[in-house]
Amino acid sequence: MDNYGYTRGFIHEKLDIKILILFILRRLPGTVDPETLLELCQCDEGISYFDYSDCLHELVETGHVTESEEGYAITEKGARNADTVESSLPYSVRSKAMRLLAPVEERLRRAAMITARHTQDESGCTVELAMGDGKGEVIRMTMLCADEEQARQIEKHFRRDAEGYYQKIVQLLSE
Repeated sequence: MDNYGYTRGFIHEKLDIKILILFILRRLPGTVDPETLLELCQCDEGISYFDYSDCLHELVETGHVTESEEGYAITEKGARNADTVESSLPYSVRSKAMRLLAPVEERLRRAAMITARHTQDESGCTVELAMGDGKGEVIRMTMLCADEEQARQIEKHFRRDAEGYYQKIVQLLSE
């Protein structure tokens, strides 16, 4: 409530919060980390953290949302149900959520096209790097590293600028 006794925001019921969570997850191309999902769901000022947290937990329990180490993603069941009920969200809430979703959606789409991981075995530490363009892979490399710390650094740099490294490799091999 504000200073005049009015409740802020349009969403106050738990069912509406669940619909908003599903609305947001349905539009993302992959798993979203917990902090980002919380920020996106706070597009309406009427949602408290505790109600949001309860609703998300209930959606996981009912199989509408999956939870992993990376974060949250919508299930097929959740997408079907969201498709049926999301029009009940106020238009202003949907519009604001869509504006907030755009940069997150782009970031997740890019992250899904980049692979950077390492493995440690008896022959040493190997880092695998790959990048796709949405249609297929454009580059895949596997390198032996001095140690795990070097592998982590290579992964970090590649994730940050995979496109730039790809262009540099093409340029070096084309000269």
